[in-house]
Amino acid sequence: MPKDFLDLEATPERLHALADAGILRPDAYGRALHLAVASPERPAWRAFLSTTLMALGSLLVLAGVVYFFAFNWAELGRFSKLGLICLGIAGAAVGAWRLGDRPAGQFALLAAAVLVGPLLAVYGQTYQTGADPYELFIGWGVLILPWVALARFTPLWMLQLVLVNTGVILFWGQRMTRFGSYEARLALVLGLLNGFAWATYEHFANQKVSWLQGRWMPRVLSLMTLMPLVTLGILFIVSRHDRSLESGVSLLLVLGALVAIYALHRHLHGELFLLTVGALSVITLVTTAVGYFLVEVTRADELTLFILPMVLIGEVSLAVYWLRHESQATGVSEET
Repeated sequence: MPKDFLDLEATPERLHALADAGILRPDAYGRALHLAVASPERPAWRAFLSTTLMALGSLLVLAGVVYFFAFNWAELGRFSKLGLICLGIAGAAVGAWRLGDRPAGQFALLAAAVLVGPLLAVYGQTYQTGADPYELFIGWGVLILPWVALARFTPLWMLQLVLVNTGVILFWGQRMTRFGSYEARLALVLGLLNGFAWATYEHFANQKVSWLQGRWMPRVLSLMTLMPLVTLGILFIVSRHDRSLESGVSLLLVLGALVAIYALHRHLHGELFLLTVGALSVITLVTTAVGYFLVEVTRADELTLFILPMVLIGEVSLAVYWLRHESQATGVSEET
């Protein structure tokens, strides 16, 4: 269903159409056009620059901590190493507690959560615990889970999900290699894990949870979900005799994700990024299938070099036409 007229973005094209229709007077049209293309006010720029510089500063400080210990590893004693990191974690945690829900407090808590990883690494290297690498990341995620649950800060949740993904990948590489087609099973597990996180985010965002209204995290989650599943789908297409159950299931999951993306796009009255991701997934699978058919079935290797680019051009043109049609149908601008 298209957006309500008053919910549409005030683009210059729409304002010009309203002026031509006589709905906007010339003075109102000029004022509306000025507001539509005006730059953000000074407080908005100050808030944006403050948050951006704070994020970059936090990343640089955390990188500096890691390189400091790497460079001075031999000169520092065990108590100095552990004490400095614990002091950093305590200072960041206290700063987060005192600053509260402000961006400075949230980034301070993010810094404290990130420093837990170097603390575990230094502890493991100092006392030679013999722990596997995946145990480091899983333990890291478990220790910061209370902070993540209480912070209501999406970058912290993304950090938690990255730790879980890394722990699963390392565990699979160290413990599951004796099982057949473990790479395919790993890709399927990662797709399901990230898909569950994506669906959970969208569910609570639909419940109007205030800190889950941003769209950057579900878009990243969609990429983390579809990339392993589409890769398995490609393997299912190009494998002649060893098509696994996991790759077949992945194709069904990709189809389900595409249906969910379109339903979400209509529900949100415009989510062109996810539609573009879905279109790229379809183009990738269809192009792979056509190329496999031409090379393996028809044995027309030379003809493939001519036909496949034409197929790709047609797919991209059709995808662009469809995306523009969905943009107009839902009233969302192409820039968003």
